Amino acid sequence: MVEIFLRTLPFFALIGLGYWAGRTHFFSQEATAYLTKFVFYFALSAMLFNFAASLSLDAIFDLQLVAGYLLGTVLVYCLAAVIGLIRQLNLAHIAVESQCAAIGNVGFLGIPMLAVIFGEAAVGPVLLVLAVDLIVFSSLIVILITVSRERRINFALVQAVCFGLVKNPMIVSITLGLMWSSIDFPMPRPMNDFLTILGAAATPGALFAIGASLATKSAERVAVAVWLSSCKLIAHPLLVAVGVIILFPIDGFSAAVVISAAALPVAGNVYILAQHYEVAPQRASAAILLSTVASILTVSLTIAIVSQVLT
Repeated sequence: MVEIFLRTLPFFALIGLGYWAGRTHFFSQEATAYLTKFVFYFALSAMLFNFAASLSLDAIFDLQLVAGYLLGTVLVYCLAAVIGLIRQLNLAHIAVESQCAAIGNVGFLGIPMLAVIFGEAAVGPVLLVLAVDLIVFSSLIVILITVSRERRINFALVQAVCFGLVKNPMIVSITLGLMWSSIDFPMPRPMNDFLTILGAAATPGALFAIGASLATKSAERVAVAVWLSSCKLIAHPLLVAVGVIILFPIDGFSAAVVISAAALPVAGNVYILAQHYEVAPQRASAAILLSTVASILTVSLTIAIVSQVLT
């Protein structure tokens, strides 16, 4: 546990540095927004393309893994939704809370951290987790909020969801990387060096951006935030473990990686969506802040347990 904690500590230290920069206004909100854009559209895209280009779809696609992770995520999503119904929330608020309970920061935190801790063999399973989150659940929250307001699903909504997926740079970079891999053509050295240099900025940039963005988050609705953080950090990895170990068993290494990915704190893009649609942004903000702070210990504990038991 101590060894894993020490290995994850530098990642959280970078988040802490970003938080300090944002909290002291050394890094403004505008600067944080532009850094996030740089990481999202350029550095992280280069990293994902490079990772995907070194793999093949046959090598990384595992239907058992997808089914096990998807089942565990749907279960925790439904758990949060049922509690929301009991609290008499409307559909839009339930969608935001369920997203907080089920979707972790895989892109900005999970990929760089898990690739270092588990090695590059972890990249394939993490990319599958990221793809499920982006394709299934990022679409689902938009659909549920829109249906809550308009009471119907129309072609324009489906078109907007599909267009949003096509425009997402993480999906585009993974797809292009796999396409490059499929043609079995060696990457020219200048191109490889360019992508390596640009992709190297993804890890420090993403972690710093997470911290700087947390500096603007508030801890309102603490009781709800604690509940949602508990769902994300505890219930989600436990239910995913049931999915990938018992119901849809996969190899121990991949199971350890997927469970660790499920233990990550609430994704920052949940707040962006909540703010965009003006649906409980403070609730999402508090859940992101509390889950990220708590994950300093819970993520290390989860990785230590699955590493010892499954690998």
